[in-house]
Amino acid sequence: MTTYKLFVLPGDGIGPEIMAEAEKIAAWLTSAGIVGFEIEQGLVGGAAYDVHGTAISDADMARAEAADAVLLAAVGGPKWDGVPYEVRPEAGLLRLRKDLALFANLRPAICYPALADASSLKREIIEGLDLMIVRELTGGVYFGEPKQIIDLGNGQKRAIDTQVYDTYEIERIGRVAFELARKRRNKVASSEKRNVMKSGVLWNEVITALHARDYPDVQLEHHLADSLGMQLVRRPKQFDVIVTDNLFGDMLSDVAAMLTGSLGMLPSASLGERNAKTGARKALYEPVHGSAPDIAGKGLANPIAMIGSLGMALRYSFDLNDVADRIDRAISGVLDKGLRTADIAGAGKETISTAQMGDAILAELQSSLG
Repeated sequence: MTTYKLFVLPGDGIGPEIMAEAEKIAAWLTSAGIVGFEIEQGLVGGAAYDVHGTAISDADMARAEAADAVLLAAVGGPKWDGVPYEVRPEAGLLRLRKDLALFANLRPAICYPALADASSLKREIIEGLDLMIVRELTGGVYFGEPKQIIDLGNGQKRAIDTQVYDTYEIERIGRVAFELARKRRNKVASSEKRNVMKSGVLWNEVITALHARDYPDVQLEHHLADSLGMQLVRRPKQFDVIVTDNLFGDMLSDVAAMLTGSLGMLPSASLGERNAKTGARKALYEPVHGSAPDIAGKGLANPIAMIGSLGMALRYSFDLNDVADRIDRAISGVLDKGLRTADIAGAGKETISTAQMGDAILAELQSSLG
């Protein structure tokens, strides 16, 4: 049995509660001899600030670098609203992405049949949804320079953020999208704002050339980002893989997530380049939801996105697709039985706790693999 180093960062708010459920499943997979995990835990976000005065310590960054995969739960909360901008909880996540060179963010939006009525859209529009948003993660306006606020005098200030993309950044995220599409329904929608942004013009040119040169077998469409947002609400099942930049990817993936009924349901993967010799890649896996400090410590949080993030690690870091598929089926099986945490239960419906949901998913998994 191969043993992998898994570095876990529970973070803030509900993070420790949901991470405990993912660790429970990882521990069982190890004890059952299915896949071995050597788990080490660190601090990130507000939890790291309280101990180290920074959003992630250099020592924990070194552990993240040495790990086969990093699992992160959530960062942030009002407790740290007054800390300096450079050491805010979210800075830890941004450093992980930047230092590990995690340029490709994969955010699936899947509507489980048992939860079709939880969406704000009609069942016939959302049922069977299965799309993947591929977001460029280390470039664009979030990292571009200059980034500053200038005092102009007379009570006036000017804020500057810079949208910057080079050809290689667009091409490498395009390759991820096209190669994913080949394993799915062979369709890519590329999204930008070429009508008003020069970065959008270049994005469109690079994706078009890459498609013609290396991926002519994949169907390619181009959409302006605002129009694509409208189409996600109007007819989401027309899409398979959507590839877009950092800013638009951030917004569009949240729209896609809420189509499914709850942000608590969806995992994500952030991937780096494959090592040319070993084939391994740096990777971080996390739920798309936040730290939900209002319900932290109450056993109300939904651990499904965290468990699903472990499943994505099995798939994209360890090539254990069968085990990942079984985790997905275990989640679906629990939902089919009507088990619900509060966020997906609906008014007046019976709910179960965070730990009870984790136990139920583990029991389903054990029945399929035990």
